[in-house]
Amino acid sequence: MSLLSVDSLSTHYPGAAGTVRAVDGVSLEIAEGETVALVGESGCGKSTLGKSLMRLVTPSSGRVRFQGRDVTAMSAKELQLIRRSVQMIFQDPFASLNPRQTIRTILTAPLAVHGVSGRKRREAIAAQMVEHVGLPADALDRFPHEFSGGQRQRIGIARALILQPQLVICDEPVSALDLSIQAQILNLLVEMKTELSLSYLFISHDLSVVRYFADRVLVMYLGRIVESASTSDLWRGAKHPYTQALLAAVPDPSRRKQAAPITGDLPSSHNPPAGCRFHTRCPLATDICRTEDPTFRQLADGHAVACHHAQ
Repeated sequence: MSLLSVDSLSTHYPGAAGTVRAVDGVSLEIAEGETVALVGESGCGKSTLGKSLMRLVTPSSGRVRFQGRDVTAMSAKELQLIRRSVQMIFQDPFASLNPRQTIRTILTAPLAVHGVSGRKRREAIAAQMVEHVGLPADALDRFPHEFSGGQRQRIGIARALILQPQLVICDEPVSALDLSIQAQILNLLVEMKTELSLSYLFISHDLSVVRYFADRVLVMYLGRIVESASTSDLWRGAKHPYTQALLAAVPDPSRRKQAAPITGDLPSSHNPPAGCRFHTRCPLATDICRTEDPTFRQLADGHAVACHHAQ
């Protein structure tokens, strides 16, 4: 049984210009101990999908099942129990931390909410977690503004892991950090995965970040998954023109010629194009791409794609 199973999930927002189809019929699975990366351009719906999985935003339709239980049909009380097992690390490590609370309060509050009794016990768990993520012991009595961006993200990781979840949704956790700090945070996440037997959904717009981190990659474009493959298969032979363009944009010192960028802008999610949603920017587009929505089909074991010309 999958740890997380998502079936035809959609999250739409009403707006003055029309309905925003942020997530539009997404299906995916995450196994126990697996790291799945979700990649795509900014604005394609990745963060909305991550929040929909936790019911931080309410999906419009579809099903999310965690360990076989339907998250989309749960009451607020049932959701609280599930959220102990599913936690989130947010993109901005400063905006996601309350500036008026000490790190001690930030870390012990989730324990209190989820029924860990005894102040001394909660503080002991917080102190252990601070040490675990590589922060000094005196961090507990300091405030978020007293830390660097990398240290604040370590606090965010500590808060997400303090309840000992099974699944952690990482929403662009290193995009706001310098490259050297990115490597430290990624190494910390790998270390925590091994020590705590975690599964990750790792959301990123940067394929170079996930190459050595993820077991499997899902590529998202304008609210839909357009390709799914193991990380090695994707780098060895991406099938969707959008994925190929994203890979070509990854800096590579061995590449003699500069990769051609994806032309055009991301279409509006208010009114997505008919047929294949990528056809307005695709160099391979033909008449069928403009009229028929490609089905998401298996090309080989573990490799699926939504493209009329994938072969």
